[in-house]
Amino acid sequence: MNDRQIIDRAREVFDTELEGLRLTKESLGNGFVQTVRLLFDTLAAGGKIVVSGVGKNLHIAEKFSASLASTGSTSVVMNPIQAMHGDLGIVTENDVLVALSFSGESDEVIKLIPAVRRLGLKVVGVVGNEQSTLAKLSDVVLPVKIGKEACPFGMAPTTSTTATLALADAVAMVLIDLHDFRKENFARLHPAGAIGRALVLRARDIMRSGEHVARVAPDASVMDAILAMTKSQSGSALVVGADDALLGIFTDGDFRRRLAAGECTLASPVGALMTRNPVHARDDMFAVEVLRIFEQRKIDDLPVLDAEGKVVGCIDIQDLPKVKLM
Repeated sequence: MNDRQIIDRAREVFDTELEGLRLTKESLGNGFVQTVRLLFDTLAAGGKIVVSGVGKNLHIAEKFSASLASTGSTSVVMNPIQAMHGDLGIVTENDVLVALSFSGESDEVIKLIPAVRRLGLKVVGVVGNEQSTLAKLSDVVLPVKIGKEACPFGMAPTTSTTATLALADAVAMVLIDLHDFRKENFARLHPAGAIGRALVLRARDIMRSGEHVARVAPDASVMDAILAMTKSQSGSALVVGADDALLGIFTDGDFRRRLAAGECTLASPVGALMTRNPVHARDDMFAVEVLRIFEQRKIDDLPVLDAEGKVVGCIDIQDLPKVKLM
C-alpha cells in the first residue's frame, strides 16, 4: 500500500463507524427509554447498576460502569466468568444487570442470566440482534444498530464496540439529568487532578487580594494608576468608588493604546479612560466558571466582587497555571 492508500483505508474505517453511529442514533426508541427508566428506578430504590460483557465488550463495560459511577450512578463491573466462581457475591436483589453482547450469543454472558435471575435481578440486554438468545432472556432490550463492522472480515469488533460505547455514554448522560447531578457532586467524586481543582476551588480561593490588588479612585491620575499597578505587580488597576463598588478597570494595555493614540497623558483622570462596567466574577463562583469567562471574553484580568457587590479581589490569568487550572 502506498501512503495515499493507507490514508484512504483509514478514512473508510471512520466512514463505516460514523455510519454505524448514525444508525444507532436513529434506532433510539422505546428500548432506550425503558433502559434509562429501569436504571433510574433501580438507583432510586438503593440498588446499583451491574455491567457485564466478555471479550472487547468487557472493556466497554468497564468504561460504561466508570462513567456511571463518576456521574452519580452507582455501578460495578462483573466479569461473567469470574461471576460463576464467586463474584456473584457483589450483587444484591435490588440491583440491575446490563449485559453487553453484540451477537447476543456470548456463551459466558448467556450462562450468567439464570444465575442473576435467581437473585432477583432484572436484565437489560444490549445486543445487535434482537432475536438473539440474550435478547429473549432480557427484561429490556437495548438494540445496537450499526450496519457493518469496519473489519474487512466482518469479525473484529470495531463499529459495534464504538456504537455500544456511544450508546452507553448516552445512557449515563441522560441519567445525570434525571437525578439532577450537579457540578458540586462531580467535584466530590473527582477530588484529584485539574478536574477536581476546577470544580472544588472558588474564585475567592484563587484571586489576588489586599495589597496585591491595585485600587484607585476615579479622579486618580494615570500616573497614580501605573504606580498602583507597579506596587501590586499587576497588569490592571480597579477603579472603585467610596463604597468599594466597582466602577471600571484600567489596564496597562489600555494605557499603551491610549498613549499611542494621543488620547491621554500621565495627568489624565483614570475615570475618563477606564473600561466601565467590566465583566467580573462573584467570589463564590467556581473556578471552572472563572475559566469559562477568561476563555470566552479573551481578557487578562477579572475583578472579583462579594455578594454585596463590593470589590474583594482580582484574578490575573497568569496566576491560573500556578494553581494548575490551565
